[in-house]
Amino acid sequence: MARIELDGLAHAYRPNPQKPEDYALRPMTMTWQDGGAYALLGPSGCGKTTLLNIISGLLRPSHGRVLFDGRDVTDLPTEARNIAQVFQFPVIYDTMTVHDNLAFPLRNRRIPEPEVRSRVAHIAELLELTSDLKNRARGLSADMKQKISLGRGLVRKDVAAILFDEPLTVIDPHMKWQLRSKLKQIHNELKLSLIYVTHDQVEALTFADQVVLMYDGAVMQAGTPQALFEEPEHTFVGYFIGSPGMNLLPCTLEPGNPDGVQIGNLSLPVDAHLLEQVNAQSDLTIGIRPEFLGCSNTLEGASSRNLPATITRVDDLGTYKIVTATLGAHTLRAKLPEDARVVTGPGFLNFLTGQTKLYADSRIVR
Repeated sequence: MARIELDGLAHAYRPNPQKPEDYALRPMTMTWQDGGAYALLGPSGCGKTTLLNIISGLLRPSHGRVLFDGRDVTDLPTEARNIAQVFQFPVIYDTMTVHDNLAFPLRNRRIPEPEVRSRVAHIAELLELTSDLKNRARGLSADMKQKISLGRGLVRKDVAAILFDEPLTVIDPHMKWQLRSKLKQIHNELKLSLIYVTHDQVEALTFADQVVLMYDGAVMQAGTPQALFEEPEHTFVGYFIGSPGMNLLPCTLEPGNPDGVQIGNLSLPVDAHLLEQVNAQSDLTIGIRPEFLGCSNTLEGASSRNLPATITRVDDLGTYKIVTATLGAHTLRAKLPEDARVVTGPGFLNFLTGQTKLYADSRIVR
């Protein structure tokens, strides 16, 4: 395993890039620790696979360096980087047995056969493939074939890192959940360095210790799943993470009120310390997660954090309710307990202190 450092890394497919939009991968510097589980998350076209291909050696970056344990590998080919890569579609040998597919990477490196058998048996047990070891791969289902592909990446002990490029896309939803859990278990047991590319936030947040959220070639935020949920540093992070995503409300500084912002014709208190850091020309946004937005039909106690709204829809999803409400021209959603008593009609929204975030030009104000 290895510590992976990205030093001033950037990539442009066109020559002589001048502007940020000329880059498929905008400049970044970060370190991924040995033995960590990392997810590269973001919508299609955001640069996830470009970054993964640079780390694996399939693509040379136009700027910056890639280092494994302090060693510059930027110019080294894939085979010299000692990594394993698992792709979106299974890469296996149909004419071989499951055992021989798993053994192939080890035999290719002339590992002694007793060690090959021991290692294959261990990985097969972890992936629940033991009963299929003697079967040829040709007749197996897509999810079984992807298990074999995962096993081929996991079977080597000496890899610097294992890279996963959306490996569960072709798997049915139930099997996806099982394989995600299995990968988490394997990571905890073997302490491998894993980098997992996905556009699915559930996959990223349940699998990874650290999530790198990307958009338009740039890293918007890197941190724990909890940090991305509770402290989104950019409005895109708030919008992309969570279901439903963060409520985002454009607002303005309120004339004559140093302790609040104006949302339409309504006033909402904001920490004066935050407002002191805001430029008068900045585009301001209030953000609050549906989980932290209170909603009721009646006003319980006077508070300037309660704003009048119209409740337009209540969806009972069994274990919780999603309430849709309008606040002036804006639509918001609140996630309430299943036993919450709320109906459509006039109501109030409560912006919980400490969970109501202020953004200036899309970046959080602290």
